[in-house]
Amino acid sequence: MMANFPFTIVNKKAYFLLSFLFFSYQFLGFQYQSVDSLQQLLQNGEFENDSIQLEIFEELFKNATLSPEVRLKYAKVAYDKANSLENSRWLFKTNLQLGHIYKKIGDLEQSFSHYMQGLREAEKQKDNKRIALIYSSLGTLYRVGEDYDKAIKNYKLGINYLRKGKTKSDSTNLAKSLMNTGEFYRILGKYDSANLYFEESAIIFQQIDYLMGTAYTIGNMGLVHAQKGEHQIAKIKMDSASAILEKLGDFYPIAVYDTYLADIYKENNDLERAIEYANHSLKIAKEHSLKEQIRDANLKLSELYSAQKDYQKAYHHQSQYLVYRDSINNEENIREIADLRTEYEVSKREAEIELLRTEQKNQYIIFTSMAVIILLLAIASFLYYRNSRRKQTLNLILKERKEEAEAQRDQLEAINETREKFLSIIAHDLMGPVNSFKGLSTIMKMSLESQNIKDLNDIHSVFDKSVNNLSSLLTNLLDWSVTQQGDIPYNPEKLDFNKLIKELIDLFFNMAEAKKISLRTEISNNLHLWADANSVKTILRNLVSNALKFTDEGGEILISATKNNSFTVIKVKDNGIGMPQSKIDMLLAENNFEISQGTKGEKGVGLGLQLVKEFVAMNKGKMEIESKIDKGTTFSVYLPSTAPKKVQADA
Repeated sequence: MMANFPFTIVNKKAYFLLSFLFFSYQFLGFQYQSVDSLQQLLQNGEFENDSIQLEIFEELFKNATLSPEVRLKYAKVAYDKANSLENSRWLFKTNLQLGHIYKKIGDLEQSFSHYMQGLREAEKQKDNKRIALIYSSLGTLYRVGEDYDKAIKNYKLGINYLRKGKTKSDSTNLAKSLMNTGEFYRILGKYDSANLYFEESAIIFQQIDYLMGTAYTIGNMGLVHAQKGEHQIAKIKMDSASAILEKLGDFYPIAVYDTYLADIYKENNDLERAIEYANHSLKIAKEHSLKEQIRDANLKLSELYSAQKDYQKAYHHQSQYLVYRDSINNEENIREIADLRTEYEVSKREAEIELLRTEQKNQYIIFTSMAVIILLLAIASFLYYRNSRRKQTLNLILKERKEEAEAQRDQLEAINETREKFLSIIAHDLMGPVNSFKGLSTIMKMSLESQNIKDLNDIHSVFDKSVNNLSSLLTNLLDWSVTQQGDIPYNPEKLDFNKLIKELIDLFFNMAEAKKISLRTEISNNLHLWADANSVKTILRNLVSNALKFTDEGGEILISATKNNSFTVIKVKDNGIGMPQSKIDMLLAENNFEISQGTKGEKGVGLGLQLVKEFVAMNKGKMEIESKIDKGTTFSVYLPSTAPKKVQADA
C-alpha cells in the first residue's frame, strides 16, 4: 500500500488552512497539567495502569508546543502499547496522530501508512465519525502531495460519512469538513465550487448557533469574492467575520485574513489597499503578541513597499521580519534542546519499563503454562467422561437393536408360518380341480367311445365350473403375491362408478343365473371415485364373488352406492347364510387364511377378502362387515370420491 503512494516532496510556500477541526479529549484530570509534570509522572513510573499511561502519552503526543520529533517518540511508544494490548480504540488514536506527525515532518509515505491503519480500525469499530476524520486527513495529505483529485475525493468521502450522523456534534463536524473542502476549492481557484461548500457550511453553523464556525465560513467566502475581484462584497464579508471573531477574542484569523487580502490586492496591482490590510494585520498581531503573524506581516509589508519602490520602509520591515524570524527560531532551538533532554530521560525510563515488562512477561509465561496444563487436564477428564458416556450409549443402542432384531425374527417366523399354512391350503385346493380334470378326462373318453352326447354336455358343465373356480383362485393368488412383494401399481384417477358396475354385472351374470340368484343394483347417478382402477375392480369382483358363493339358490344380492361427504360408500348385501362375529373378527385380522365352503360346495381360503382389505387401505379407504346367521351379510367399502386438494391445485 505504501509503495504505491504517489507523493513528491516539493519546496513550496506552505498552505495555511483557514478552516479547522476541533476534537476535544479529556484525561482523568491530566488536561490541565503542564508538559513537564506529565513527563515527570512517566519518569517516576507512578502509574502502572495501561489506560492511564496511554492517556498521559496522548496528552504529550498531541501537545503542539513539543517538537514533532518528541511527539513522534511518544506516539510510537503509545502505538506499541496499544498494539500489545490489541486495543482498537487506542490503535485508532495513535495511528491518526502518527499520520499527522509524519505529515508534519514530511514523511508522507509513513503518514499514509498510519492513516490507512487508522481507517481499518475505524471501519472495524463501525464509527462513521472516525472514518470521516481519516478520509479528511487523507484529503489533506494528498493535498500536501499535490494530488488534488485524490484530495477532493477523500474530502468528499469524509463528508458522506459525516452526513450519516444525527447529533449536534455530527452536524458541527460536517460543517467544518464542508468548510475545509470549500477552502481547498478556493485555493485551487474553483470559486463556484468553493462557495457551494461554504454556503452549506454556513447554514449548518447558523442552525447549531456556532458563531466561530459561522465567522470562519463568512471570512472564507470573503476571500473568494476578493479573488474574483468583487472587492466590495469581499470587504463586507471580511468585516463581518472579523467583527464576530473580535467579540470571541480570536484575533489570529483576523490578522491572517488581512495578510491574505494584502496578497490578493497586490496581485490586482492595488498596492495602496494591499499595504492598508498588511498594516492592519501587523497592528493586530502586535496588540496580541502574535509573533509568527508579526513576522509574516513585516515580510508582506517589505514586499509591498519594495514593489512601491519605497525602499526605506521596505528595509525597515525586512529588518523587523529578520528579528522576529530569528527570535522564533531561537525559541525553537531552545525547545529542541529541552526536547532532547526530555527524550534522554524518557529513553532511560523506557529501559527501566522494558526490564519490568520482561519480568512481567516471564510471570505471564509461567501463569499461562500453568493455565494450559490445567486446561489440558480438564480436557482429558472431559474426553474420558465423554467416552464413558458414549460407551454406555452404544451399549444401550446395541441392546435396543438386538431386541428389534429378535422382534423382527419373531415376526418373520410368524409370516413364514402363515405362508406355509397358506401354501398347504392352496396346494390342497389346487388338487381338487386337477383331480376333477383327471376324472372328467376319463369319463369324457368313455362317453366318446360310447357316443353318449348327453353325458358330454353334463361333463362340459362340470368342466366349465371347475375352470372358473381354478381361474378365480389363480387370479387372486397372483394379486396376493404382488401385494406381498410391495410392487402393487397405484395410479389413482377419477373413475365413473356406474361404468364399473355395468362391467361387474356383465361378468357375474351367468354365475348368478346358474344359482338362480337375483343380482340387483341401486346406484346414484354421476357417482365417481378417486382410486386405482385395477384395484377397485379386484375389490368389487371379490365381494360379489364371495356373496354369490355364500347365497342359496333363489337368493338376492344387492349392490348399492351413495355419496357420504368426501367418500363414496359401496355396499354388497346378500341374504345368504351369514356368519358369527368371531368369524368377522377373523376375516378382519391380518393375514388370516381359512378354508370355507359355499352353499354349493364352492371352496375358498379367504384370499379374496385379504386382497380386498389391502386394496381398500391402499386407496385410502376403509371396510366394514355386518352379518347375522341365516339372515345374510353386508360388506361396506368407503373409497374417496374426489382427489386430494394438493392434487386439485397441481391440476
